[in-house]
This record gives sequence, C-alpha cells and structure tokens, in this order.
Amino acid sequence: GVCVSVSIINVMPDDDYQPGVELPSPIYLAVYMVLVAFGGLLYSAKVYVTSPAMRKKIMKDFGVRLGKVGKTLKEIERKTFHLCGLLVPLIFALLLEAGFSKWFCSKICWVLTVTGWTMDILRLNVKFVKENFPLNPILREKEKNQLSGACYFSLGCTLAISFFPPAVAMTSILFLVLGDMSAALIGRSFGGDVVVVKLGREGKKSVEGSVAMFVTCFILGCTVFSTVHLREYPVVVGAFVATLTELYEPFGLNDNLTIPLLSSLALTWGFARIHNCVRENPVTGPLLWYSHH
Repeated sequence: GVCVSVSIINVMPDDDYQPGVELPSPIYLAVYMVLVAFGGLLYSAKVYVTSPAMRKKIMKDFGVRLGKVGKTLKEIERKTFHLCGLLVPLIFALLLEAGFSKWFCSKICWVLTVTGWTMDILRLNVKFVKENFPLNPILREKEKNQLSGACYFSLGCTLAISFFPPAVAMTSILFLVLGDMSAALIGRSFGGDVVVVKLGREGKKSVEGSVAMFVTCFILGCTVFSTVHLREYPVVVGAFVATLTELYEPFGLNDNLTIPLLSSLALTWGFARIHNCVRENPVTGPLLWYSHH
C-alpha cells in the first residue's frame, strides 16, 4: 500500500528522535474529559430546569415538525440521563492523571461490570428484585424482560479500557455516549425531512441521524487526538465504523457493547497504519504496536 510520511514535532535532539504516533498525554486527556463532562452537566441542568412548554417552543423554533415534538422531547429526557456515561471516561482520565495504573482502573471496571450483570440477572429471575429494582422507571419496555442496555454499556466500556490505550478507549466511549445521542436526537427531530430513505436492520433509522453521529464522532476524535499528526485519517475510519455499528447492529448484539469495541479496533488499525509508515521494521499488526503504549 501507499504510505504517507508522518512527521511529529519533538523537542529531543535529532540523534535521539524516534518517529511515530504520539498519543495524548494523561493531563491532556484529564482536562479534555473534565471539559466534556462539564458541558454535559450544563446541558443536563438546562434540560431539567426548562419547563415542558418552553421545551416545546424551543423545538418548534429549531424547525422540528409539530408531529415530532412529543417524541423528540421524550428522547431528549432519555438521552440526557445517558450523559451519566461520561463519568466513565472522566473518572478513568482522572485516575490515570492521579498516578493509578490502567490495570488498576481495569480491575475496578470489571468489579462494577460483574456486579451490574449479577444485579440485572437477579432482576430478571427474582420477583422481589424485579419489583424493587431502582432503575425500573427508566427501563425501556423491551428491557423489562431482558438484560438492560446498562449491562452492555458497562461491558463494552470495560473491554475497551482493558484492551486498548486510554485515549482510544475514552474516544470510543465518547463515540457511544455523544455520537449515539446526536444520532437519536437529530433522527427523531429531522429524520426523513431531507432524505426519505430509511436505513438500519429494521429500516427505522434516518440518514440525518447517521450523518449527525458521524460528524459528532469525527469532531470528538479530532479533538481528543489533536496532538497527533494526520489524525483525521484514522478518526474518519473510527467515526465511520461507529456510525455503521449504530446503524446496523452487527451480529445482532447491543450497540452499547459493539460501538466501543469496533470503533476502538478501527482507531487502533488507523493509527497503526500511520505509525507503520515511519518505522524501518513495521509491526505485523496494530494491536502489537498498541501493546507498547
């Protein structure tokens, strides 16, 4: 294949310079995640303090058709709660900056994931737990008799954190939380208004929503990896894979699990391709390169 030359600014002397793709530093990731989480907090606060009547007026002012306002408002309320998912990359980044190892963070994730799965399985099989489960009010109708999306979310995040570099794992989780949120909100609000063709496994998803997710993921990826030269190439691949995963749910698996995993793999492959262009002895696979980060 054709390789593009990569040059990364480095303050080391020429004799000591080792070319390659430099991942974002822990302090940069921590500051970035704090800002993103703060933005999510402000958005959530704004949603909850705004009266229903005002929300409807805002929707109409933004051009949402009258028949879609009700569904859009319900989707906003549901997805606003999902912004709690930003706590995962935020806490992960802060722990790394505080000096804790990735392995330590991974162990915490596994404990929480196993606990969450255990509780959800008990909810499905024990009547007392099912009737008194604290998250019953926010469960979708179809989740009342099957594992909740939160289980798949925790497992997807845990696998990404365990097997991929922090920057890649955090980015893939942002793709899931914010990218999926943008697809849902734009799809509910404007889906079918511009392009009438429906997409997805069941033909219920819109082009507008998918475009919104891709653009959101691309912006997130480029800002997370802002210090990496030629970042736009692997980020495009990662954003595209995340969008397709949300759209078609490959293997019939919940996208809360597959988006972090598949987008992490896509980003890994993309950055490894850039990295290989400047190595005398290219690594045989992207995961081998990332194992050294």
